[in-house]
Amino acid sequence: MTLAAAIDGALCANPQTRLAWANARAQAAQVGVAQAAYLPSLSATAGTGRARLADVDRDQRSVAASLSWLVFDFGGRAATLENARQLLAAANATQDATVQSLLLATTQAYYQAQALEAALAAAVASERAAETSFRAAEARYRAGSAAPADRLQARTAWSQAQLNRIAADGSLKTAQGALNALIGRDAQRPLALATLTQGEPAANFEQNVDALVDTARRRRPDFQAALAQAQAARASVDAARAAHLPSLSLGMTASDAHTAGLGDTRSGSVGLTLNVPLFTGFATHYRVRAAEAQVEARAATAESLRLQVAQDVWNAYQALTTATQTTRSSADLLASAEAADQVARGRYEAGVGSLLDLLNAQSALASARQQRVQALFNWNVARVALAQAMGALDVGLIETLQEGKTP
Repeated sequence: MTLAAAIDGALCANPQTRLAWANARAQAAQVGVAQAAYLPSLSATAGTGRARLADVDRDQRSVAASLSWLVFDFGGRAATLENARQLLAAANATQDATVQSLLLATTQAYYQAQALEAALAAAVASERAAETSFRAAEARYRAGSAAPADRLQARTAWSQAQLNRIAADGSLKTAQGALNALIGRDAQRPLALATLTQGEPAANFEQNVDALVDTARRRRPDFQAALAQAQAARASVDAARAAHLPSLSLGMTASDAHTAGLGDTRSGSVGLTLNVPLFTGFATHYRVRAAEAQVEARAATAESLRLQVAQDVWNAYQALTTATQTTRSSADLLASAEAADQVARGRYEAGVGSLLDLLNAQSALASARQQRVQALFNWNVARVALAQAMGALDVGLIETLQEGKTP
């Protein structure tokens, strides 16, 4: 399974995306409800019955139609429509934020599984090296050129390497189960991951953090959702204030009634109705105050998120900077540890080196392998985390990372 395939599976199968999409569709329908206030409403009624008139039972039938059209309301409908549109913008931005969060979680889980596969391979290599050292120590012990303590120390190191390999295998299976769950599969299903093309950190990774923060504030969907919600709250204030103002409506009615023995009766009317709210028990006043308080709350939320965006970008940038430097250093550390292990092994096999030196070199090599694996994992995840902090995480960037390129 490639990283792109894992992303596709998560976007298609994870319920978070379906929930966000359903919320956006529901809010889009609310825009339609708000737009309906600009259109006339038409209703029709029909009835039939029997009445006693002048001691005579007579059948009656009637049909009527009425039309009502709000002509002018001093901006109440416009404010309600603006509120619905801003909430739709917030719902769409929230959907984008949900998708980016899922992209980040899936990518982290994929890289975690890849890292643990590499950690298991390193643990297996260390176990084999420890077994080889034990065999060599045992051979020298049987030949009488090594002390019993050397043989026991080598045996202990081999057992420890076996425990490390078992623990690495268990961690890998747990990580594969977590990735399966994210992409909509049962945790116990076998999972084979494609080998990633491992890129290398750029030689000059230096960015203007102020520019990154400005870009993030323009692109982060959760921040854009907060701004849209603040705009929706301001529109709610306008709608609440419009309830204080008069409204003008056009009304038309037409009816046709038939009474047996008396003939038909037709009537109709057309006119304008001016509605002037005089007193509503202070309800409108308190609705305005509640809407104004909601504006303050939404504005505070947006300001808090504005500051959070800067902190997220700063943290992600520093994490990537640290991971980049660590990745380069871990490569040097691994090369040095491999060279030291070869020298120590050659000296021991030639009978001029001690077992303690060999075991120390093997331990240092095992640690260097694990640090290299962890450094590459941290670097890969840090790149994705910075993109998510800036609101730039998308499938195109995922494909760039999969190809081992530095975005």
